[in-house]
Amino acid sequence: MSKGSPISPALLAARPAPQAAPVRNVAPERDAAPVSAVRGPNTVVAPIPMLGSAAIVRSLEELGVDDIFGLPGGAILPTYDPLMASSKLRHILVRHEQGAGHAAQGYAMVTGRPGVCIATSGPGATNLVTAIADAHMDSVPMVAITGQVSSAVIGSDAFQEADIVGITMPITKHSYLVTDAQDIPRVLAEAFHIATTGRPGPVLVDIAKDAQQGEMTFSWPPRIELPGYRPVLRGHAKQVREAARLIAESQRPVFYVGGGCIKAHAAAELLELAELVGAPVATTLMARGVFPDSHEQHVGMPGMHGAVSAVTALQQSDLLITLGARFDDRVTGVLSSFAPNAKVIHADIDPAEISKNRLADVPIVGSVKEIIPELTAALRGAFDAQGRPDISAWWKTLDRLRETYPVGFTQPDDGRSAPQQVIKRIGELTGPEGVFVSGVGQHQMWAAQFIQYERPHSWLNSGGLGTMGYSVPAAMGAKVGDPDRVVWAIDGDGCFQMTNQELATCVINNIPIKVAVINNSSLGMVRQWQTLFYEGRYSNTDLNTGHDTVRVPDFVKLADAYGCVGLRCERDEDIDATIEQALAINDRPVVIDFVVSRDSMVWPMVPSGVSNDLIQIARGMTPTWEEED
Repeated sequence: MSKGSPISPALLAARPAPQAAPVRNVAPERDAAPVSAVRGPNTVVAPIPMLGSAAIVRSLEELGVDDIFGLPGGAILPTYDPLMASSKLRHILVRHEQGAGHAAQGYAMVTGRPGVCIATSGPGATNLVTAIADAHMDSVPMVAITGQVSSAVIGSDAFQEADIVGITMPITKHSYLVTDAQDIPRVLAEAFHIATTGRPGPVLVDIAKDAQQGEMTFSWPPRIELPGYRPVLRGHAKQVREAARLIAESQRPVFYVGGGCIKAHAAAELLELAELVGAPVATTLMARGVFPDSHEQHVGMPGMHGAVSAVTALQQSDLLITLGARFDDRVTGVLSSFAPNAKVIHADIDPAEISKNRLADVPIVGSVKEIIPELTAALRGAFDAQGRPDISAWWKTLDRLRETYPVGFTQPDDGRSAPQQVIKRIGELTGPEGVFVSGVGQHQMWAAQFIQYERPHSWLNSGGLGTMGYSVPAAMGAKVGDPDRVVWAIDGDGCFQMTNQELATCVINNIPIKVAVINNSSLGMVRQWQTLFYEGRYSNTDLNTGHDTVRVPDFVKLADAYGCVGLRCERDEDIDATIEQALAINDRPVVIDFVVSRDSMVWPMVPSGVSNDLIQIARGMTPTWEEED
């Protein structure tokens, strides 16, 4: 392997997954900076001698980085010395490297800029792996910089050595090992370019300690050469015209909108196209907010816990207009029975996604930011030439479903608050300008269902990997990236205990997030499955956090210990007042322990391994589609 160069083509070719255009591509190059523009505040820096560690800091400055989340250690220590002297980079010291990675994700999700995290070698680097995998699954632009042992001892099992490049190759767009100080500016510039163009995602830059300590000559901009990496942005004109023809002939079309539209910043373009067509719009878990919930064409979120109207719209359609979505198993259910009578238009910037799970009748490779306006123009011509199809009967069916099967909940009979009501009121009292960051589990689904999302980048969650512990550090990163917005971490009592140490980071760095712990004293989603499929045998799901005499831990005391404001709400009549009290506190983080019913369940639900036709509104209650035809 040559010093400082990308992983060799021979090594890439030996991998089971394709990587030589090493890259999973999905966001628009129009919104990401092209190579020539990835320079930060200055355009040209004349050659100047410095150490590799200083070159790391200077490169980040030239790349326009403002905030970094990290934790130092021996192999990255040379870089932390010049970092201390930087007046342009704000380093936020986390309490665990996983927190640094999730914070970088949250930062990227609200700003559209790459999040940056930094860690030392060995355990520091491996603690980043979960966040890197999470960013990879959800296409989040992130650059992770890790220290590595000196190049002379790489491969010798030196102290705190780990092959982090090898470990992360399957979960990054690209991974670099830098052993020559002179390569640092080029590699970092390439890393940022790869992370932010095409389908965004994480890039790892592992830098040996001797490269950090070595002398080099810094200049800017570096020359970037990435042969084979040329993301296609514009859709093929013939395919766009064919897509327009299918839409113009469809009687039951539906927009199946995925997270790629969020990453492409294509909300305005989507709205124009959807209103032109007049078809129902279903937004996946990762696309919540890209199309306003209040819009009359929005039929809800599809999937395992999706709205009946959204699930049915996909299932009974004759045409899926698929934009930046990947036919995930949580949306399709049993793939062979998904939308059986529908033709498929599939637009995505990642060619590997098209026809991967469902064969596309009209595949369109490119950025949806570019494709949607092209499709809109083609459709105007088609409608002018042949008129608009009458889809009123289709809407009559879907409107009846929306009226008959709205997403709702029943009041618990155990005297506890309904968690859905708590989350609904958080959304209503905060308003659509807030940012809502969830953990993973029941509270995640309720937050997706019961908060109204009217704008993109207001909903953050771990969708593909489903990472417990995501919420608090991701909310911290979101608040750093967009400090003027109210940022809620909506967490479960299980998730919260995995990363709540980052509350200390928030307090010390004046990052006043608000945390709503939906405390049902259990691993709620696991418990729901045990109720439904394991005859109520609750094996190892009781957390003892809220329904018992002894609270382990007491979340209010924990919040106080971290210097946060700790509140508890156990009665329905106190929900609004408690949320309003939290909203009025802006000088430090707030943690609310909402003690809620442990028996509340997420409905609707398509059980795993069955067709979407078997969606249940409640246990044992399945709509009969024949009545709706």
